[in-house]
Amino acid sequence: MTGRTYRDFDATELYCPRCKRAVPVRKRLLLVLTGGDKYDYTCTYCGTSVGDKTESNNDPGIVLR
Repeated sequence: MTGRTYRDFDATELYCPRCKRAVPVRKRLLLVLTGGDKYDYTCTYCGTSVGDKTESNNDPGIVLR
């Protein structure tokens, strides 16, 4: 496995303060930003937000004016 790097991870379980345990999470798109997309992780049981993540966008894309 030499030479390989992991660039991006997606959480499948995170600690929920309301449920007081590690729970499965849902990842949903929160914001589309020029530098990347911001995602929110929510508890599948109670819907509490348990974290967020911003994935950088290396593709500059098209700029609309």
